[in-house]
Amino acid sequence: MRTWPVQDAKARFSEFLDACLSDGPQMVTKRGTEAAVLVPAAEWRRLHAAAKPSLKELLLSDVARTEFLVPARGAARRRRVVPIR
Repeated sequence: MRTWPVQDAKARFSEFLDACLSDGPQMVTKRGTEAAVLVPAAEWRRLHAAAKPSLKELLLSDVARTEFLVPARGAARRRRVVPIR
């Protein structure tokens, strides 16, 4: 993966985009720190489809998920209380 300073990526965006399409993802740095990655659209779609749903998506979904969070009643094992003599 090639690294581009943000100034070069802005000044030579067409070259930056062509490098992404031909060579794969390209890293952009800002003040020497990794800031972003430009990836081809097909790879982005593949990564996005493979990602698990976010917490926000889970909470907003229509599918109830409480059966996975709460154990069934009576399923928990309890310790037997032994009286002290």
